[in-house]
Amino acid sequence: MNKQKRNICSETLNVFSDETLSILLSFFGVVINGVMGSNQLLRPRKVPKLFVFGDSYADTGNTKRDTEAWAIPYGITFPGKPSGRYCDGLIATDFLEKVLGAESPYLYRTHGRDKGLKRGMNFAFGGSKMLDSSPNSPFPNITAQVNFLVDLVLAGRVYGDITPSDVSLISYAGGDYIYYIDQNRPAAGLKALVEKVVDNLRVNMIVLGGLLFKKIAVTSLQPIGCLPSYTSASSFKSCNESQSALVELHNKLLKKVVAKLNEQSRVMKKEQHFFIIDIHNAFMTVMKNKGSKRFKNPMKSCCEGYCGRSSDGGKLYTLCDDPKSFFFWDAVHPTQEGWRSIYSVLGNPLTDFLTKP
Repeated sequence: MNKQKRNICSETLNVFSDETLSILLSFFGVVINGVMGSNQLLRPRKVPKLFVFGDSYADTGNTKRDTEAWAIPYGITFPGKPSGRYCDGLIATDFLEKVLGAESPYLYRTHGRDKGLKRGMNFAFGGSKMLDSSPNSPFPNITAQVNFLVDLVLAGRVYGDITPSDVSLISYAGGDYIYYIDQNRPAAGLKALVEKVVDNLRVNMIVLGGLLFKKIAVTSLQPIGCLPSYTSASSFKSCNESQSALVELHNKLLKKVVAKLNEQSRVMKKEQHFFIIDIHNAFMTVMKNKGSKRFKNPMKSCCEGYCGRSSDGGKLYTLCDDPKSFFFWDAVHPTQEGWRSIYSVLGNPLTDFLTKP
């Protein structure tokens, strides 16, 4: 399926009501079932697999090697060199794998043409947004990423590898909003942007349901105003509250969407579970409670300046002595220790969702 057809398909799906879309994708699921083999599809696997879509909070190495995630000092904690993760070490996807008990999913960049997805796949690209994705963009948006999996399934290259124990995750860190704010666009347009982003998340979750995933997760939006790129104005002492309203609206609308999808699943007896991984609450809990004791300053980054970049005059950044004592790695992304703290807060509700039959 080429890009133009995929874009038309996505635009068409957006005009249907939830009920109509669910019916269409239920039929699509029957087709997928036939392509993949119903007996294989319904057989639980001992080792669940993870399929990930998103941005730099989830990307474990899909971006091209000219991005900062492939430059020193990224990866200094793990694996000891740059690995394409926007962090000093492990990120959210890595910790989610451990909670799920899954093997590390293949990268779309290296295994996108493989026949069979025996370990799941990470389709996330650092720098991706929900809406914008220009032709030949090195950062395909999240809808395009979901369509990569649709294409693999329709091409018969999955072969029964999606099972009831497998998990699909959409990780969204607000790239559209951050770009909008940084471009000094009018605040009056944010509400419409948030509504459009959340509606696209809704459509993509339903498409994943159409691929017969039984467990479909999406992240809440982290407190954007607490990122070092915005707390620098207060010398890293307080969050920028001007972004709070959009974050609150996004998470409120997302909660309604997920509740409605779960209700429809119950009524239609699909046995599909939609779940919000509440990283917003986890961020705030760590930064306000645990962070005040565990980290020197939970609003300041370990790598300050243009992390990973250099010029003829030398490095364009400064680096802390101990990343473990910082919650944030750079202006936007947590450290490995930051992500570890976040997933310790997420705890039992996340584990129950991931491991339920």
